[in-house]
Amino acid sequence: MNDSSAASPDDPPEISSANAVNSTLSGWGNYPKVNCTVHFQRQVDALRNLLVEGDVMSSIPRGLGRSYGDSSVNQDGVLVQTPRNRLLALDEKTGCLTCEAGVSLEEVIQCVLPKGWFLPTTPGTKFVTIGGAIAADVHGKNHHRDGTWGQHVKRLSLMVADGTIMECSAHQNSDVFWATVGGMGLTGIVLEATIQLMRVPSAYVEVTQRRASNLFEAFDLFLETDEQYKYSVAWIDCLSSRNKLGRSVLLSGNDAEVTSLKPKQAKSPWKLPAKRAKSVPFEFPGLAMNQLAIRAFNGLYYRKHGNRQMLMDFDSYFYPLDSINHWNRIYGKRGFVQYQALFPRDCSREAMVKLLQIISKSGQASFLAVLKSSGPANSGMLSYLFDGHTLALDFPFRGEKTIRLCHQLDQVMLEFGGRVYLAKDALIGADTFAAMYPRLDEFKQLKHRLDPLTKFRSCQSDRVGITEPR
Repeated sequence: MNDSSAASPDDPPEISSANAVNSTLSGWGNYPKVNCTVHFQRQVDALRNLLVEGDVMSSIPRGLGRSYGDSSVNQDGVLVQTPRNRLLALDEKTGCLTCEAGVSLEEVIQCVLPKGWFLPTTPGTKFVTIGGAIAADVHGKNHHRDGTWGQHVKRLSLMVADGTIMECSAHQNSDVFWATVGGMGLTGIVLEATIQLMRVPSAYVEVTQRRASNLFEAFDLFLETDEQYKYSVAWIDCLSSRNKLGRSVLLSGNDAEVTSLKPKQAKSPWKLPAKRAKSVPFEFPGLAMNQLAIRAFNGLYYRKHGNRQMLMDFDSYFYPLDSINHWNRIYGKRGFVQYQALFPRDCSREAMVKLLQIISKSGQASFLAVLKSSGPANSGMLSYLFDGHTLALDFPFRGEKTIRLCHQLDQVMLEFGGRVYLAKDALIGADTFAAMYPRLDEFKQLKHRLDPLTKFRSCQSDRVGITEPR
């Protein structure tokens, strides 16, 4: 197959693979910002030389930079894999795709959807690389049915710290495989992977939209619909209180058969409708994301989204924010932190009520609040999800005020046996992280075996105690 050419609106600049440049980088939340030396390397031999013989003290692979916090930055050096973006092979009968790790999900979709295949699961943005999807073990609206990204990776090639390339799968070097899946790039550099795609009848979802007057009604709707629907997600008003606490709009969906499409759509069932992306041209003033504005937006959103059935294309259902380039700029220069909480199913209602009460009382509004149902855990040592419910929140960064709020939420997580998602995290401390991830020591032992000199590290890994700060 030919080199892929589609690009995200947030692609890094074109730089010769021989160059290294100094740059201030951050995750998608724009907090924290870190001065890094960025290395663009395409060739395997060049990557190996940089790791083994280069003067870089440590590094972390970085794709399109869509993790929210500091997981893909460090102060010593960053390996940028994005130039390794070739689609290598697609078996159109079985849906097995082999590609380099720098290929984006958008590029995969452009290639496979016209042939009747789609991603087995997908996060809320398609501007993520294959390597990044593996490192974060991303999930989507169908986790309760189909699990995480790592469960659909048939194999991967991993360059470890001494330059060795290991072939890994659930059956070959399985310990390394399950440390790499969800391991946030700390085991090595994923060079390429083979992914099992999902057959779809069209590029549309039949969606049932329901309103819930409070959080308890929302949980009841999830309980009623999890078996009936493949995809499920709810928007939550995190500023509502009392009998309206957690009022929600639930969007449940199944893949749309051709017979459900309009005649024009049915002629090309896997063709996505053309759309013109909008863009946020500059960083908003910090006061734009204030409580009053978000409260007004939440009220309007809830009133406008009543009970109904509708047909939505994949872009509208899975990637609503991708239609707005640089949407992270609405949070201003200080950026924002995303906080994604996960609680066990048997206590998730009680825990999330407490979480929302703290948020509502704090007055620190979350513009985006998304509730999802999750299924059983996989074998990943640091993979995030287990059977329960997750709530993802965005908080404009207000310094110590925001830090204190997130630490309050951490205490609720610990009280109810919950955990936070490393791909969204920017603030959690080492002791809290260790309490949330019981296989941390196992991961650290394997990492030490693969990387005794700690050549792969990030600001996040130092902060949460996976690696020791230099």
